[in-house]
This record gives sequence, structure tokens and C-alpha cells, in this order.
Amino acid sequence: MELTTVWFVLIAALWSGYFLLEGFDFGVGMLLPVLGRNDRERRVLINTIGPVWDGNEVWLIVAGGAMFAAFPEWYATVFSGFYLPMLLILIALILRGVAFEYRGKIDSPTWRRRWDAAIIGGSLVPTVLWGIAFANFLRGVPISAEHEYTGGLFTLLNPYALLGGLTALTLFATHGAVFLALKTDGEIRTRAGALAVRLGASAVVVTGAFLLWTQLTHADAMGWALSALAVLALVAALAAAVRRREGLAFLFTAATIVVGTASVFVTLFPNVLPSATNEAFSLTVENASSTPYTLRVMTWVAALFTPLVLGYQSWTYWVFRKRLRVEDIPETRPAP
Repeated sequence: MELTTVWFVLIAALWSGYFLLEGFDFGVGMLLPVLGRNDRERRVLINTIGPVWDGNEVWLIVAGGAMFAAFPEWYATVFSGFYLPMLLILIALILRGVAFEYRGKIDSPTWRRRWDAAIIGGSLVPTVLWGIAFANFLRGVPISAEHEYTGGLFTLLNPYALLGGLTALTLFATHGAVFLALKTDGEIRTRAGALAVRLGASAVVVTGAFLLWTQLTHADAMGWALSALAVLALVAALAAAVRRREGLAFLFTAATIVVGTASVFVTLFPNVLPSATNEAFSLTVENASSTPYTLRVMTWVAALFTPLVLGYQSWTYWVFRKRLRVEDIPETRPAP
């Protein structure tokens, strides 16, 4: 297998891992005002992701870095053409990270409400914009012969891309609700489980519609198979949520996200960014890649460090595997 193909697959795996892990982070953040009826309950929700959210974001950094190093033309076109959405994602992620650290610094309901709003917006905005961005990757965007984006902001806000944003929203919200049902106990667990069922039903419809539209447009055999598998996994997650089998439901929502992301990249290949202007202007794994020497060096580095990172992150999840309850949270937090 060519190294260009190997790195395309690795980048697909990195994005799948990012959406899998950050997906429930975003879901928890978006559901903060829905499932957190008071400050102690909201602190329970935040604490479920407190030990892991920053580690989950490393996947985004590595995915972006791998795109930059392996496919610099792809990276340059995406981050210049999608500049405003990417900037909004970056600002939202910064505000969200700061909010986790600062919401408890002052014992004031107004102070906490403002940072809670930052957590909610910092989870909602990236979710929708990532869905819009990846839908546009599939649909294709106006690219010139020089591989420069020639469209505008509203070019990206087409019906197909907006459906992609809605798909990410419903899917991550469901993933987050299932995660909260898995990681909490008591009333929050009960409410999260019931909400996961309602959100899961919506996610099945929206995700199925998006994947169906995608495959009717591209007619890729492997894409059809993966899309069908993703929808079946989501249906299975819904069935498990109805039966209050949180662990099984989480495995199936995780499978839905990973397989669904894989279907996007399989359908995209060998393109990395199709041109809606002229098919000949499309960016592919060949014309957008770095030199073979660069790819070889990257492969050795990835082979050395990836197992270490995966091992450390797996250990972190194991250490913080305990369910959380409202009773575990003190009434007042001591001043720092």
C-alpha cells in the first residue's frame, strides 16, 4: 500500500477517534442546562468529563498536524477556504476550556451562569460546524486550478451541509446523554437514560437521512455498506438505551460515530477535497501529499509514539471509571 494511502487511513482514524471521544464531551456540554437542574448537578456533569476532556482534544491537534505534514495542499486549502468556521471553532474551544477552569473560581451564581453559557456554546458551535465542514468535504467546494478556494461563507451553508451539521448535533447529543447515563448514578442517571432514548430516535432519522443522501449522490459500494452499518449500530444503541443497558448503548453510539466517519472518508477516497468547479481541480491523495521521505519519517514517528499515547489515555479512563453522584459533590467549593 502506498504511504499516501496509509496516511489517508491514519488521518481518517484520528478524526474518528476525535469525534468518538470529543463527541460525548460536546454532548455533555450541550446537555448541561437540560440535565443539570442546579449547581451541584451541573458540577456532576462537568466532573464526568473533567479528567479526560483536554486529553480528548489532543486527537484534534494530532489530526490537524497529520493533515499539515502528510497533505499540506489539503490543509492549506481547507484552513484558508474554511477560515471563518475554523476560527469560530477555535474561539469556541478556547472559551469552553477556560470555562471549565474558571466557573468555580468565584462563589457567585451570575459568574457560574456566564461560564456555563460558555461551556454550552463552546460545545454546540464546534459540533455543528464540524458537521457542516465534513459535509462540504463530501459535497465538494469551488476550487481553482491553483487549488485555492474560490467560494464564500454562504457557499458552505448549503442544505446538504446544514443537514450534516444537524446530524452531528443529534448524534453527539445522544452520545453525551448515553455517556452521562453510564457515568452517573441516581436521578441524573435516570433522566440521562430517558433523554438518550428521545435523542436517539431523532438521531436515527437525521443520521439515516444524511447518510442516504450521501450515498445516493456518490453511489459507493463500500460507503453504502458502512453507512448501513452505522445506522444499524445507532438503532442498536437506541434499543440498548430503552433497556437501560448504558454500557452497551455507549459501545453502539461509539461504533456509529467511528463507522459513520469511516464511511465519509471511504466515500471521499481517492479525493481529499473534491472540486465543485472542475473535477480535474480536485485535491487527491497524490497531488496533495508531501514527499515520500516526509511520509516515511512520519510513519516511524507514529509507530513509536502512538501506542504510548493510546496506553496512557486508556489508563486515564480506567482510573476515572467510577460513577458519580450528587452526594459526591460538596455543597460549597472552597476558595482556591
